[in-house]
Amino acid sequence: MCIKKDILATLTYFNLFDYPLKKFEIFRFLGTNEPLSSFDEALNCLVAESVVYRVGEFYSIQNNFSLSDRRIRGNSKAAEMLQTARKIAGFLSGFPFVKGVAVSGSLSKNYADDSADIDFFIITTANRLWIARSVLHLFKKLTFLVNKQHYFCMNYFIDEADPVIAEKNIYTATEIATLLPLRGNQVFEDFFVANSWTKQFLPNNYMRISSAREVKSNLFKKCFEWLFNNATGNRLDNYLMSITAESWQQKTRYRKRNSRGIIMALHSGKHVSKPCPVNFQQKLLAVYETKLSDIIYQYELSSRLINEMM
Repeated sequence: MCIKKDILATLTYFNLFDYPLKKFEIFRFLGTNEPLSSFDEALNCLVAESVVYRVGEFYSIQNNFSLSDRRIRGNSKAAEMLQTARKIAGFLSGFPFVKGVAVSGSLSKNYADDSADIDFFIITTANRLWIARSVLHLFKKLTFLVNKQHYFCMNYFIDEADPVIAEKNIYTATEIATLLPLRGNQVFEDFFVANSWTKQFLPNNYMRISSAREVKSNLFKKCFEWLFNNATGNRLDNYLMSITAESWQQKTRYRKRNSRGIIMALHSGKHVSKPCPVNFQQKLLAVYETKLSDIIYQYELSSRLINEMM
């Protein structure tokens, strides 16, 4: 029963995004390290009991054939967008104090629809996150002029001084596990080592760094970094952090919403800039826990009734 619950937990989590999984993906995101033979037996049993549904090579807790077609279309669209993302990542890595660039969000999970953005996870030089972020976002303002802003969604920044993700749960573990590093091989190796706690949630997962190339270097980047690699740079980084935090606090106070209808809020610290976890992450986890409890309860109840009838 235990491994069956783990399979249901994995499928329930991805069902929040209407995303059916292939067999190897279920195993990869399983919450326990079970023998493959036991996993296969449990999955086949859940399918036979009509608790899990199989459509082609995909599995879901929804008996909905359209999810398979939706995923296939999304995977095809993602393949196209990833080609663009690789070019953009190379460009972004040429900005001052940028040490690593990865694709995150739905695109890192190989899915995109017609309204998909390209989300980037960026690692910066220690204690220069806010300079790097400010320069990058100054550039992003220019992308609005040509309606390309959705290709440059730089939502999450950390620096080398403190690469450990503070929130430790299935959501953050999955987001880390599905990151697709495109620039900065070594810095992402270090990042994954620092966040090895994800193995507590995803013991079968493997981190992807083979796709990462070296960070670009150019004259502008070298000169800019030399200019601010001193006490002046320290003061500037702190100043940019304070004014950015104040600006975002005002947006949150007035309950401004982004294009997805989520209240705009930024969690800012010396070594991190990220969306506030309260507005999306914690709400999603609450929905996940409720749905999983309902599914496990219904499955245990039906199993008990079947056993009583035998």
